[in-house]
Amino acid sequence: MPKHLLIVESPAKAKTINKYLGKDFTVLASYGHVRDLVPKEGAVDPDNGFAMRYDLIDKNEKHVEAIAKAAKGADDIFLATDPDREGEAISWHIAEILKERGLLKDKPLHRVVFTEITPRAIKEAMTQPRQIAGDLVDAQQARRALDYLVGFNLSPVLWRKVQRGLSAGRVQSPALRMIVEREEEIEAFVAREYWSIEAECAHPRQAFTAKLTKLDGQKFEQFTVTDGDTAEAARLRIQQAAQGSLHVTDVSSKERKRRPAPPFTTSTLQQEASRKLGFTTRKTMQVAQKLYEGVNIGDEEGTVGLISYMRTDSVSLSAEALAEIRDVIARDFGTQALPDKPNVYVTKSKNAQEAHEAVRPTSALRTPAQVARYLSDDERKLYDLIWKRAVACQMVPATLNTVSVDLAAGSQHSFRASGTTVVDPGFLAVYEEGKDQKNAEDDDEGRKLPPMKPGDSVPLDRIHADQHFTQPPPRFTEAALVKALEEYGIGRPSTYASIIQTLIFRKYVEMEGRAFKPSDVGRAVSKFLSGHFTQYVDYDFTAKLEDELDAVSRGEEEWIPLMEKFWGPFKELVAEKAETVDRSEATGARELGNDPKSGKPVSVRLGRYGPYAQIGDKDTDEKLEFASLRPGQSMHTITLEDALELFKLPRKLGQDKGEEVSVGIGRFGPFAKRGSVYASLKKEDDPYTIDLARAVFLIEEKEEIARNRIIKEFDGSDIQVLNGRFGPYISDGKLNGKIPKDREPASLTLEEVQKLLEETGKPVRRGFGAKKAAAKKVAVKKEAAPKKTAAKKAPAKKAAKKATKKTATKKAATKKVAKKSVAKAAAGDDAPF
Repeated sequence: MPKHLLIVESPAKAKTINKYLGKDFTVLASYGHVRDLVPKEGAVDPDNGFAMRYDLIDKNEKHVEAIAKAAKGADDIFLATDPDREGEAISWHIAEILKERGLLKDKPLHRVVFTEITPRAIKEAMTQPRQIAGDLVDAQQARRALDYLVGFNLSPVLWRKVQRGLSAGRVQSPALRMIVEREEEIEAFVAREYWSIEAECAHPRQAFTAKLTKLDGQKFEQFTVTDGDTAEAARLRIQQAAQGSLHVTDVSSKERKRRPAPPFTTSTLQQEASRKLGFTTRKTMQVAQKLYEGVNIGDEEGTVGLISYMRTDSVSLSAEALAEIRDVIARDFGTQALPDKPNVYVTKSKNAQEAHEAVRPTSALRTPAQVARYLSDDERKLYDLIWKRAVACQMVPATLNTVSVDLAAGSQHSFRASGTTVVDPGFLAVYEEGKDQKNAEDDDEGRKLPPMKPGDSVPLDRIHADQHFTQPPPRFTEAALVKALEEYGIGRPSTYASIIQTLIFRKYVEMEGRAFKPSDVGRAVSKFLSGHFTQYVDYDFTAKLEDELDAVSRGEEEWIPLMEKFWGPFKELVAEKAETVDRSEATGARELGNDPKSGKPVSVRLGRYGPYAQIGDKDTDEKLEFASLRPGQSMHTITLEDALELFKLPRKLGQDKGEEVSVGIGRFGPFAKRGSVYASLKKEDDPYTIDLARAVFLIEEKEEIARNRIIKEFDGSDIQVLNGRFGPYISDGKLNGKIPKDREPASLTLEEVQKLLEETGKPVRRGFGAKKAAAKKVAVKKEAAPKKTAAKKAPAKKAAKKATKKTATKKAATKKVAKKSVAKAAAGDDAPF
């Protein structure tokens, strides 16, 4: 029986490591975090030293039981979770669980760290066990408690002041603010016109283009010429002065060196994979995780990790890795590509965590070409990127030569042409870093000018003037957002992917191409937080808090005083804003003008189901008209004319079978209606242009589906035999039951379906997430939905009494319901798991 138990996070890693350690070890996976804060109020108790109440995560409970069972028979236990703050916390949680169950009595417990999954690295790490790092655990606990307290206390305020179901995260909120502020910059941007003037030179050896640098004896700048008439007049003056040729007045040559970029950190890997491969941050980390945990690369080596640990701020490389990379460079690119000594890089991150090396191949000898056949397409692309970056970072700089030529057109005007050629490619023979935006220097690169010297006359083909307009700042792509977050010191590399995923999942942002555009809801949330919780979405404040958490992880600061300093002012502000803020000031409502027909005001607002237009004033008009905004429209940019178009719905299309057919937009999107039958429009259908024939087709298609849904009904009973998405089943509206595979559904009798419903019936799910919520061990109470019955309705008197009672208690219940309802979502938005 195995004597030693080793615990890692992932099953893939467990399988690989088990092969390396042999029969004396049992290697099990925790499958990530094993415990989390209970999803309800009081999980963090500020009045009791910020005590934290944990519970097992349901989906990992069976893995914890397997670990506990194996721990009983083990001589000692090794905790080998990931080598970062989260991994340290997972080890601590496992140790606490085993301690609570009495499984650590007289049993050694060791913490080991694997920065790469290779036989050498695993065996070396096993000889250097240590204790669980309490300071790292404290830092992780403090971050988790902060995220919980912010989410749990701020989210209910958002529910009441902006829209139900929203959440606010400590780190996601400043990230959202960045995206929203950039969008506001774009909307406020006013384009400026300017003109450039260029000369097309017909040199006998090679044609080239030169840009105007001096006009009428003065330096020509971006806004020297700002209209077409002035540009044309200038062009004619220059052309007349040139008289068919330009004269070379100066030729300068400058040699410069370009150093290679450092090896990858987590954030630079995410940025470059976004720029070059089109990967999302989440996809980059998922693929990198596979490369780290191990890939089978053939019988000789078997399964081996191909890259070092991918969550790191460090740009350093081990002496062993450097030696191997230098060997590869000398072998494949020649000794002239190798610097005399290794290149050394220093991190630029404000809060670098340099416990590990940079992201690198575990062996540079495994070239991308050698392992490509063992990898998926995405794995191959990412490994190729990591390998090339690591090798290039240790090569000599590229040597570039830039030649600039000044050419005169008479005595008052001059042009300049530049070209850059590569003298020695150096590291460029392997890799060149991607860029978000090109500059003028990039345009010159690769362009070679013909040989020229002062006094030469160059034939002029033509001079042309071109109109341009200044461009607004670009929206954030994932790469640009990650770069900005890192520069400000907001969050950590391990959290960037979860921050972005949360913003998308919450529908605070939308993707337009590869760029983020804030939704109206996202803008309302950001406006509310920036206006009323300014300090807590301030970039410097968030970065300073990260500094303090890092100080906790280094043992320089205690975590409880840090929490106390944060919690007191935050709690007071939440209580104040909950009482004083008016909802209409948080949601970005806009007055657009007046309706020409009625003279009533037209406005756009944010409602429970999203942005909508409104005709009328609630304080003066008895009847208000409402219309939802269309996809792609924003309440921040919509015009009066566009808003009025929305009120053309519902549209009456005509008559069919003696009933009126119309189209409109409801809570669940656009629909067609005939009599009492509704049918959703397809994605390709536009409610503003759809015709009668198409609407009738969709309605009859739905009716046909409904007719085919009922296989059999029984007189005097609510039970039906139905066709469902996954095949025939039975239902009485409250319970759904299974039908035996050997029975013909249409042949079932009433007695048989009643018995089947008793034996196999399960409650009908109502609404999204019902199954998931029901399965949770720690229940989260939610506002009850009114019950539905299959065939009976409550008497009118009873229904009226119920409605009155509901109205009377609604206000008293709102605050309590809001807190309990958002507990699960609010408590964990910034958690990296």
